[in-house]
Amino acid sequence: MAHPTDFTGSCEYDVAVIGLGPTGATLANLLALEGMKVLVLEKDADIFALPRAVHFDAECMRVFQTLGLSEALLPNLFIGPGMKFIDADGRLLIDWQRPTQIGPLGWCASYKFHQPDLERMLRARLVQQPNVAIGLRHEVFSIEPIAGGVAIRYEDTRSAKLGRATARYVVGCDGARSIVRRFMGTELDDLRSHERWVVVDVLLNAPRPDLGDFSIQYCDPRRPATYTRGPGNRRRWELMVMPADDTARLQSPEWLWANLSRWITPEDATIERSAVYTFHSVVAKGWRAGRLLLAGDAAHQTPPFMGQGMAAGIRDASNLAWKLGAVVRGEAASDLLDTYESERSPHVREFIATAVALGGVIQSRAVGKDASDDDSIRAMRNFVTPEPRLGDGAHLGRAQPQGGRIARQPRLSDGRLLDDAVGYRHAIVLTPQALAERPDLKAWSARLDVAVVSDSAPAVREWLAQLGAAAVLVRPDRYVYGIARDAGTELTDLLCQAFPPQEAVSA
Repeated sequence: MAHPTDFTGSCEYDVAVIGLGPTGATLANLLALEGMKVLVLEKDADIFALPRAVHFDAECMRVFQTLGLSEALLPNLFIGPGMKFIDADGRLLIDWQRPTQIGPLGWCASYKFHQPDLERMLRARLVQQPNVAIGLRHEVFSIEPIAGGVAIRYEDTRSAKLGRATARYVVGCDGARSIVRRFMGTELDDLRSHERWVVVDVLLNAPRPDLGDFSIQYCDPRRPATYTRGPGNRRRWELMVMPADDTARLQSPEWLWANLSRWITPEDATIERSAVYTFHSVVAKGWRAGRLLLAGDAAHQTPPFMGQGMAAGIRDASNLAWKLGAVVRGEAASDLLDTYESERSPHVREFIATAVALGGVIQSRAVGKDASDDDSIRAMRNFVTPEPRLGDGAHLGRAQPQGGRIARQPRLSDGRLLDDAVGYRHAIVLTPQALAERPDLKAWSARLDVAVVSDSAPAVREWLAQLGAAAVLVRPDRYVYGIARDAGTELTDLLCQAFPPQEAVSA
C-alpha cells in the first residue's frame, strides 16, 4: 500500500494524530470527513501482522459504517453468541448471552474479527483522503506549544532525518507508553487490577465444532483460562500465569502445548502467536492539556474480559472528531473539548469496573474461593452488557434521562439505515407530521449543516414513542443530545440549547 509522505516541516495542519493503530486510523478518517487537514505520524513501518484485539460491538460497527467499511468487513467477521463462565467441575456459573440477530443499533451486538484485516481497511480508506498526510517510521520526540498551535519534531527513522510540523491540536493515539501523555504531564489513575496472562492464537488445521462458538471463561483454580472463537479457523486461548510458573518457559512450545492439551494438540492446530501480557486497569487523570489530547490506550487500559479495549478507543475517536471539527472551524469555543473527557471517562470507567469484576470471578478461583458461595457470581449470574450513559457534557443528560445515551439506528422507509442518511453530523429525527408543523426547519438545518430525517417507518415511530418524543436530536457520534416532546416550543428550545447563536470563536 502506498502512503503519502511528501509533506514538509513547514506545513500546517488542523490536527496531528500520533499513532496509527485502530484508534488513530479511525480518528484520522473521521477528521477527514470533518474537512480537517490531518497529519498522522506512526513510528512503525507497517501494520502489526498478528492478531491483538479480537472483538468489537454494534456501536463500533456504526463508526465503521460511517467510514463506508461495514459491508467490506462483514464477510470476514464472526457473530459472537456470548460468553459462559464454568468452574473446574464444568458447572455453569454465569451465562452471558448476546443476541445474534440485528439489534436496535442496526448491527449485531458482538463481532469477532482479525485486527490486521480491520487496520488494512482503515488505512486504505485513509490514503484515499486528499487532506491527510501519513508518515510511517516517523518517531515523535518533541511536542512544544507555539502561538495558535503545537510544534512537533520527529525523526524519519528510514533516513535518520529530522523534521518539524505544526498543528492546531495534537491527539496522542500512541498506546500505553504514550509520548503525548508524557508531554502533557498526565498520570494514570491505577484501578488496581494487574494480572499476567499468556495469550495464544492458533490456526486450526480442520474444523473443530466441539470447541463451540461461545467464549468460555474457565474459572479453574489450577489455572484460570479463556477460550475465544475468531473468524474462520482462528481460535484464542488466554492462560493465567500462576505463582509456581517458570516465567522463562511461558512461551516455549512445550509449555504452550502442555497447557493447551485439554483442548487441542499439535496435530489439530498451528500456533500463530503467543505473548505474555499484564492486563492493566488504568485511566488517565487528564485527557486534555490545552491543545494536546489523548485517546485509546494512551487514555485508558482495560482487562480483556469484556472485549472492550479497542472498542473504547473507537468510541473516543467518534466522540472527539466532531468536537475538534467544530472548534477548528470556529463553530464552538475550545471548552467543548473539555466535554470529551467529562463524557468519556465515566463511560469507560464503568466498562473497566465491569471487566475487573468479571476478571475477579475468573481469577479468584485461583486463590481457593468456593465458587458456589461467591456473592460476586450470584450478582452476575444473569449478566447483561452495560449500556452506560455519557458523563456530563454536550448533551441534556442532567435534565433529560434520554440525553447522553446511544441512539437507535432504525431502518427508514427507503430501506436505508439512519446513519447512512445522516453522515457524520448532527441529525434531527422526527415524523412527517411533526415536520409539517415546522416549515422553517429545513432552511435552518441547511444553514447549520444539520440533517433532518423525517420518516414514517415503523422503526422510527417506535423509537420516538419509546423516547416519548416528537423529535430527537442525535449527535455525530450517535449519542442523543436531547428530545422535544412537541414540534413547537420544545423543539425550538432544544435547538437553541444545542446551537446557541454566537459570534465566531477562535480555535
